[in-house]
Amino acid sequence: MKYRIIIEPDENGIFIAECPALPGCISQGKTRHEAIVNIKDAIQGYIESLRKHDDYIPPSIEEEIVEVVA
Repeated sequence: MKYRIIIEPDENGIFIAECPALPGCISQGKTRHEAIVNIKDAIQGYIESLRKHDDYIPPSIEEEIVEVVA
């Protein structure tokens, strides 16, 4: 499954990662890479919890990139 994440540094230089499709699914790391590893783990745990409670699981995203020459 693929989910879009947002990664932003906070005022202390820690990278905060969140998954907008999964409300409240947030993690962090000292580096971007660590934040990505941690958010993947958080997403997996979030989805496992949804399954355990028979809750709706948001679908995986599919994206295409198009190039526009202006």
